[in-house]
Amino acid sequence: MDIAEIVPLLSPKPKASGIKRMNKPHPVRVLTIASGKGGVGKTNVSVNLAIALANLGQDVTILDADFGLANIDVMLGLHSEKNLSDVMNGECDLEDVLLEGPNGIRVIPASSGVKNMAEMSPAQHAGLISAFSELKHNIDVLLVDTAAGISDSVVSFSRAAQEVIIVVCDEPASITDAYALIKLLNKEHGIFHFQVLANMVPGPQQGREVYNKLSKVSGHFLDVALDYIGHIPYDEQLQKAVKRQRAVVEVFPRSRAAQSFQTLSKKVNSWPIPTSSGGHLEFFVEKLVSGTTLEVLP
Repeated sequence: MDIAEIVPLLSPKPKASGIKRMNKPHPVRVLTIASGKGGVGKTNVSVNLAIALANLGQDVTILDADFGLANIDVMLGLHSEKNLSDVMNGECDLEDVLLEGPNGIRVIPASSGVKNMAEMSPAQHAGLISAFSELKHNIDVLLVDTAAGISDSVVSFSRAAQEVIIVVCDEPASITDAYALIKLLNKEHGIFHFQVLANMVPGPQQGREVYNKLSKVSGHFLDVALDYIGHIPYDEQLQKAVKRQRAVVEVFPRSRAAQSFQTLSKKVNSWPIPTSSGGHLEFFVEKLVSGTTLEVLP
């Protein structure tokens, strides 16, 4: 099945004839959260950053793009009757699987343990990405929580984003695998700019040291620019929040981790709003970035 066959299955079905182009109030910021290694807290970063951005007045949608082991809905205690596997099977539209999470964020849940979702082709990823430009609700930030590693889905969504945030912790395997991911995206897919977040570190000095290790090896072997966007400290309050299936910024807003997420959200929110497509999947990004969408006329 090629992309020409996939896109009609994923795009919302027109209810009437006649189409006009209308302006959205804002262009969309597309952020991909990635990591070379699992277990570095990437999904916790995605969830808490999303809620912290919503606290700043942003309309945030999270796509759970870990198609083999999706868990954002579980992490937030949400129940999903439908997910992306139903969309891919042509049983519903992307709009139908949206869940409302804390502070008004929207979550697009993926399936867990479904083999054909974990083995989607790049063309299928492209078709799924294309469907996002047809969502009817307003989006200021589309945040993509990818699988760990260097799978096709990670590459596809990193190419479609204006910013790629690499989550890394102070472990040799985490730093080595983060470098491998950056190398792949740089050498084979032409991505030159990455944001680096140090997670689960004791404090700011250790966070900066993690970044320096990754930056040193990347600068020596690759033609890339790495920006350090801060650290999230290891915090027992975050672990308590996880057990409650809640986000730490929601239940423990004064904790060290929550304060760091709030600082991170302000930094992300201050980034220039995109005015042209930064990703390589222009058919997706340009519709979002230009602030235009298609409206079906009665």
